[in-house]
Amino acid sequence: MRSTPVTIKDIARALNISISTVSRALRGMPEIHADTRAAVMRLAEELDYQPNQLAKNLLKSRTRTIGVIVPNLSYYYFSAMLNSIEEAAMQAGYSVLVCQSNESYLREATHVQNLLRSQVEGFIISLSRDTDNCEHVDRLVRKGIPVVLFDRYADSIAADKVIVNNQEAAYNATMHLIENGCKRIAVLAGPPQLLISNERLAGYRAALTNAGLVEDKSYILHCDFTPERTRQQALALMKLPEPPDGLLTISDRIALVALFALKEKGLRIPDDLAVVSFNNEPLCDFLTPSLSSISQPIQEMGMETVRLLLKQIEAADTEAYVPETKVMSTELVIRESSRKRK
Repeated sequence: MRSTPVTIKDIARALNISISTVSRALRGMPEIHADTRAAVMRLAEELDYQPNQLAKNLLKSRTRTIGVIVPNLSYYYFSAMLNSIEEAAMQAGYSVLVCQSNESYLREATHVQNLLRSQVEGFIISLSRDTDNCEHVDRLVRKGIPVVLFDRYADSIAADKVIVNNQEAAYNATMHLIENGCKRIAVLAGPPQLLISNERLAGYRAALTNAGLVEDKSYILHCDFTPERTRQQALALMKLPEPPDGLLTISDRIALVALFALKEKGLRIPDDLAVVSFNNEPLCDFLTPSLSSISQPIQEMGMETVRLLLKQIEAADTEAYVPETKVMSTELVIRESSRKRK
């Protein structure tokens, strides 16, 4: 077993590249080729590299700084969550360092290393769309570094989590469509590896079963959150031999693109297609028609993530700490896009 810490010299030697290239790759510098950066990050994880052993120092340091990693701050949900997190942290005397993964696993893993280098006392993380390997987060947990996951999470990570009951929310939204006359309900879900998307699909399927409706796989599409792909999928659904008369989308920004694409084709919402979405962004009230959407308690969720993180930071015995999962309720806000059919 290796008794000395891994250094960037070890990584450089193993990959046959310069020490300076390894250093710049670990810092996420843009001049380093993506393939080289990926190779460095993979080997750094495999060798459990920690710059200057800062991760061990975190257990003793009092920088009173929290690291937050989110997929994208242009998404209303994450910007609103950050506002709540930052307010709760400031009230407790902590500052926040924020990073965006931009839905990239590699950037997410790089940000973890960079925040460690900045000696944050703990992490609040919502996983990226592309994260299907959580070793970079598991390593933090194994080292006793406080971590709280919110919204997008993985069951395999033994950390505190702040989430909503996605299955129940999707069940209620789907039942609402069914109760308002829909019999062929489609879903624009998220990527297959995204756990919250799969939970929402489970709620959708449970509602169909409860209503005696048969699931049609052609009505279930997995989107990648890009506008062009969403547009293509929304139009493809309506070209099916029996197009759906109801639609559940994983987020309001997906619903927004779908609504515009369908209206351009002359479809009437909700007469031809009733729509329900997730997140209840402020724009939902100002669309035509206004958009029915699942509201999440963002303010309370942000406060809870900080509470749980500070509980870990202040715990006398980190090895005996038992992770909590806080599941919060949602509310379906009904608007014109799914109004009752006459």
